[in-house]
Amino acid sequence: MSPFVALQRLLPHHLLSRSVGRLAASERAWLRDPLVRLFARVYGVEMDEAERTELASYRSFNDFFTRSLAEGARPIAPGVDAVASPADGVVSQAGTVADGHLIQAKGIRYSLEALAGSCADPAFEGGPFCTVYLSPKDYHRVHVPLAGRLVRTEAIPGKLFSVNATTEAHVDGLFAVNERLACLFETEHGKVLAVMVGALIVASIETVWDGPASPYRERVAVEHDRPFEKGEEMGRFLLGSSVVLAFERDRVTLDDAVAAGHTLRMGQAIGRAI
Repeated sequence: MSPFVALQRLLPHHLLSRSVGRLAASERAWLRDPLVRLFARVYGVEMDEAERTELASYRSFNDFFTRSLAEGARPIAPGVDAVASPADGVVSQAGTVADGHLIQAKGIRYSLEALAGSCADPAFEGGPFCTVYLSPKDYHRVHVPLAGRLVRTEAIPGKLFSVNATTEAHVDGLFAVNERLACLFETEHGKVLAVMVGALIVASIETVWDGPASPYRERVAVEHDRPFEKGEEMGRFLLGSSVVLAFERDRVTLDDAVAAGHTLRMGQAIGRAI
């Protein structure tokens, strides 16, 4: 086992994340300003794309981290059949749901049902999936890839391992182990699954319909009937992680560019409805 992973198994994930969350929410200038400046410098955050370009304009580190983008910074792929990337990030894995499982890393698969609970519809068997990792410097809001209706969510409590290449290779079923929110959409092009996966130091998964909702204390499935336009914001991470997307078989094809290691920008076309 990797020493990095072994150490994380010993850490109090939720206590650590809550503690960092309190610091990140602080509006005290003596704490907020140095933290925001240091983070922006270390990770090379591109503030010229933000709606507010001045670091001093943010009320808290969380306000900075979940910053909105300037109008037009992320054009949404045109055409009703174009599938839009839900987030800025790097594709960690992409492939086909096979025997109810998705690829996590080389030689490691995990169960769609374990990942998404009641949102794991059988229609996803044989369909394409991709996992998008949001790095610390990225824009951390998550958007809907196709126009449709949110019909169900399931909040699933879990661990908070960090999400990176090391943990993906050493923690079996990482995305089905960490805290997560599964969201099931119905669209003109079939069902779409979007799972927001938490990670170590992620203070909260926030949605536009509930606001700050995590950490989750118990599994809670909720029925919805909320319309979304393609590219509309559905939620955000208060400190980053990953989004797992899955689509119905023979309803959507993903582009060849949606492959491990490729960089995506929110709104760009990543596939087409058939």
